[in-house]
Amino acid sequence: MNAPATSIQTAQLSRATRQAEVVAALQAELPAHALLWQSEDTVPYECDGLTAYRERPLVVALPETEAQVAAVLRTCHAMSVPVVARGAGTGLSGGAMPHAMGVTLSLAKFNRILSIDPRSRTAVVQGGVRNLAISEAAAPHGLYYAPDPSSQIACTIGGNVAENSGGVHCLKYGLTVHNVLQVRGYTIEGEAITLGGDALDTAGLDLLSLVIGSEGMLAVTTEVTVKLVPKPLLARCIMASFDDIQKAGDAVASVIAAGIIPAGLEMMDKPMTAAVEDFVHAGYDLNAAAILLCESDGTPEEVEEEIGRMSDVLRACGATAIAVSKDEAERLRFWSGRKNAFPASGRISPDYMCMDSTIPRKRLADILIAIGEMEKKYQLRCANVFHAGDGNLHPLILFDANDPDQLHRCELFGADILETSVAMGGTVTGEHGVGVEKLNSMCVQFSAAENALMFGVKRAFDTKELLNPGKVIPTLQRCAEYGKMLVRGGRLAHPELPRF
Repeated sequence: MNAPATSIQTAQLSRATRQAEVVAALQAELPAHALLWQSEDTVPYECDGLTAYRERPLVVALPETEAQVAAVLRTCHAMSVPVVARGAGTGLSGGAMPHAMGVTLSLAKFNRILSIDPRSRTAVVQGGVRNLAISEAAAPHGLYYAPDPSSQIACTIGGNVAENSGGVHCLKYGLTVHNVLQVRGYTIEGEAITLGGDALDTAGLDLLSLVIGSEGMLAVTTEVTVKLVPKPLLARCIMASFDDIQKAGDAVASVIAAGIIPAGLEMMDKPMTAAVEDFVHAGYDLNAAAILLCESDGTPEEVEEEIGRMSDVLRACGATAIAVSKDEAERLRFWSGRKNAFPASGRISPDYMCMDSTIPRKRLADILIAIGEMEKKYQLRCANVFHAGDGNLHPLILFDANDPDQLHRCELFGADILETSVAMGGTVTGEHGVGVEKLNSMCVQFSAAENALMFGVKRAFDTKELLNPGKVIPTLQRCAEYGKMLVRGGRLAHPELPRF
């Protein structure tokens, strides 16, 4: 007599059956080489840049044409199969983590630059085009694409649209939403949609701004029209050292208060400068409690005047040393450390979790001091790098994911940073998105009614809630459970915030 099947065996059988059904349906729409479902083939897709959370997709689809994208979506919608769109997998919030019973829809093969128009200063590119590749293609025309995430060598424009990415020059040139004119893509039903247009403004509701930053929950992006800007005649960077983080934070606010909008204004604390200096040898002051990188670009006359004004402000705020790049090579060297902050952290720790909250600029020092106390509380190290000009924090919590207790403490540490940021008047995310990482913290920032309104927007595009389900917007039940967990654990650091 056969022994009864266990619940695990039943689940495995159910998954295998569903997988066979989905594969059979998609084989009618895609060539054999564009469909993956064997375990060894789907492992590379089990997470994005947030490696602490992993899930094996049921099937991976790699369409090569828009007709194939539409067919995959129509098929999945008809079968009620979840779909998670994926670009380069460089995201840091688990936004591209697969659904265990769903299809991961990779746009990797949509990697063509369709046109560059120097007269209108625009480029039309497919969603899988790398961020940096746009600037490389536009360079012969003296133009470039301004948003420059640290991952720009690898991240895709479709992913940038999903997360509303910024970068070190977003203070002056804006985020993705400020640099995109049009997005084309498909709804979960496989219906083609075009949001925005060739002009600076379009009639009707501004659905373009709605889809940018929607984290793949509303539509799948296949084509983007971006704005290009002229390359400045000159760019120079100030590296300023401070012996106190309060002085460095005050200096950031003072630069903006002086009416100066630098091309870039970044801040790194002592642990971070030590990590990157050992990696790229950028020439950072290892004795400084914090350093600021302040860039000016424009005509030589504009740059000279702005560099002088910024230097005066920085000295008045207590800078202990100021170095100004003498040439382009030195400017790039100054920035090389900031651009390599994440890989440098990977050299000194088995794993790291990069948070992404925002705060008012005047609270930069306050949040650094608070994070220092959290390091003692959770017994984990944290290196900090900020888009200081717009108050976007990127604390990197260092831990070992092979130790379950360290992972748990890291999660608590991260949640504490996010909740403290909200208490200081900020938000739980600036550019990395919510994904799965910040779902609990969304319960802190938004009320049940506000989350319900966001679900309403999603359902307007995706009635069955099949696109990237379980991400970004927490359910009422999840928020209630999170609130109970905080109370049980005595972790209501900011009891005025939760609205469970």
